[in-house]
Amino acid sequence: MDMSLELTTYPQQSSKIVFYEERNFQGRSYECMGDCSDMSSYLSRSHSCRVESGCWMMYDHPNYMGNQYFFRRGEYADHTSMFGMSNSIRSCRMIPMHRGSYRMKIYERENFGGQMYELMDDCDSCMDRYRMSHCQSCHVMDGHWLMYEQPHYRGRMSYFRPGDYRSFSNMGGMKFMSMKRIMDSWY
Repeated sequence: MDMSLELTTYPQQSSKIVFYEERNFQGRSYECMGDCSDMSSYLSRSHSCRVESGCWMMYDHPNYMGNQYFFRRGEYADHTSMFGMSNSIRSCRMIPMHRGSYRMKIYERENFGGQMYELMDDCDSCMDRYRMSHCQSCHVMDGHWLMYEQPHYRGRMSYFRPGDYRSFSNMGGMKFMSMKRIMDSWY
């Protein structure tokens, strides 16, 4: 009797997005399958895109700076007006697919100070759930997360991957009040 273990592997899903200079998928296009720190060498601007697979963070400045916008599979015929963007997309980051648990510790103050709570699921209001007015630092142990400056996943957002984030003051002074996991089901 063969007692060897069979390992299950999940195929890595590739991510793909096509950017267009003009609204409604017109003008020159640029196909992207990974992070791009500066799209200006490919397109003069981007006003529409098709996300064919994966989840992406878009930035209105080069080098993953400026306001962040979350895109998942779908068509965005005019993303500048759809998201209230003042500029077009200048850089993008692919969000890797995550299978497994989600864990993050959030802290009331910078440098992991004040109240601390561990999250393993979405939190639509840290005030309602923990009586914590906002979050100013965090440690992401597992998974990829979006954090929002207002309750109920509203307002400006930021993308967090596993790592230590000691101070949000260098992120425009944002104080986060709700958190959402980026789930595989969004693909």
